[in-house]
Parts: sequence; structure tokens; C-alpha cells
Amino acid sequence: MARTQKRAKSPMSAQHKEALAVGREQGRAVRRYLEALEANRPKRGRKRTTDSVKRQLAAVEQRLDSADPLNRLHLVQERRNLKEELDRKDRSVDIAALEREFVKAAPSYGERKGISYAAWREAGVSAAVLRRAGIQRAQG
Repeated sequence: MARTQKRAKSPMSAQHKEALAVGREQGRAVRRYLEALEANRPKRGRKRTTDSVKRQLAAVEQRLDSADPLNRLHLVQERRNLKEELDRKDRSVDIAALEREFVKAAPSYGERKGISYAAWREAGVSAAVLRRAGIQRAQG
């Protein structure tokens, strides 16, 4: 019977650990910026104000007491959606700070991951931000 030998794990070098940490931070910067773009993308129709959402929430609360069980279920969900919308409105996002971090991280992140200019644009990143990051269209 042949015994299998376990290979000794070689310790990770400090340089490798640093490269991993930099990659994780770049990924976080890119993710946060793209999420902020998605969350703040203009929606069709009239913009809802905090007051209008609060009025709608009050109307839902009022209708809950007299609603039959099925309508109550829908109203409970609507109330949850409205409260979540209010929470999002209360949380302000510093898009400029996220953009600065993105501009620093995106060039090496995109190069390492093979992300093209067109992919960045399709994901919602403006041409001006890509220009500031030094990401250019492919010369073909």
C-alpha cells in the first residue's frame, strides 16, 4: 500500500498578500460605484418626494384596519415597500467620493479582469468618468 504524502504548504509571501488586498479593495471600489449608479439611475415619470411617500404610507396604514385578509396582505407588502423607499431616501450617497475611488481603481481592475471600454459603458459608467480614469476605446 502506497502512502500518500501531504505536500507542505508554502507560506504566502507578503507581496502576494498585498496584491490580494489591493485587488479586493479595487473590486470593492468598482462594486460600490456601480451599485450607486444603479441606485441613482433616473426613473421614468414624476419624481416621488419624501412627503408624497409619507402620505401614501399613511393612506395604506389607514386602509389596513378595514381590509379583508387578502387585501391586508397586499397592503402589508406595500407598507414594507414604502418604508424601504423612505429608508433609501434618507441614506445619502456621496457619489463624487465613490467616483474618485472608481477612477483610481478601474484602470488596473479592468485590465486585470479583461473589461473593455464598451462593457464599462454598457454597465452605466459615463464616457467622462472613463476618460478621467484613463480608460480608452480600443484602437482597432
